[in-house]
Amino acid sequence: MKFKNPPVNSLSLELLTEFIISLEKLENDKTFRGIILTSKDVEDFECGCPSSQTLQAGEGVRSLLQQHMVTAASAGLDLTEMCGKNPAHYAEYWKAVQELWLRLYLSNLVLIAAINMTGTSHGSTQSPVVLLPLQGACPAGGCLISLTCDYRILADNPKYLMGLNETLLGIVAPFWFKDTFVNTIGHRASEQALQLGLLFRPAEALQVGLVDQVVPEDQVLSTALSVMARWMAIPDHARQLTKNMMRKTTVDRLVKQRDTDIQNFVSFISRDSIQKSLQMYLEKLKQKKG
Repeated sequence: MKFKNPPVNSLSLELLTEFIISLEKLENDKTFRGIILTSKDVEDFECGCPSSQTLQAGEGVRSLLQQHMVTAASAGLDLTEMCGKNPAHYAEYWKAVQELWLRLYLSNLVLIAAINMTGTSHGSTQSPVVLLPLQGACPAGGCLISLTCDYRILADNPKYLMGLNETLLGIVAPFWFKDTFVNTIGHRASEQALQLGLLFRPAEALQVGLVDQVVPEDQVLSTALSVMARWMAIPDHARQLTKNMMRKTTVDRLVKQRDTDIQNFVSFISRDSIQKSLQMYLEKLKQKKG
């Protein structure tokens, strides 16, 4: 399975479905204890660099996860999935977004986000760690994915931005986006960031607590591997129970209101005013590309 959705790695329905299936397989394979969400230099990969020890934890993983071959951009929600479609499609898409968050947020695996790593990476074919792709700016859905992780490392590059910017598109972040944000950076900082649709540069993201470390780009992966070693030194059962204790209340809120949340999303996104806003934004993106 190959994750490839250029130019901005947006989370399409197809990509979400593939991602969820892969996560389920990894969760069920007890030889894997952790996942590093990261990326690899696209040119190195496409030029045929050896991959048996690059970004995969052995041949068994290659059938589950391969590179998300992109040069730079976000893993945000795919706006084309929310514009010009029918209500049934919107419902299916939002259910997939929910499912991905639920699986990641309560995953028994150690999850580390190594955001915007570039250059050649390495790993052991015997490693119990799998590396998944996460590259470029992380607005909206991309930020949400990183927030589900146990630890976040961001490359020190002022071009990289991170945050939940839904209001800038005329969209309201759902309550479980908000809850995840509040759990990470606190209520007051979340209130300001969500209303203003703030996107934080690395130093700002570190200051507010959106990420745990900011390091030079060429040190993102090595730092992630060091951090992973520290987390994996803890007995799995104790760590997993503690994680569940800290996060289950947040997850239960969505589980209890999941159908209602889908209905609210479909109702909101189907409004003529919202559809017009999304269409205008997508048109601006097309003009920029042109």
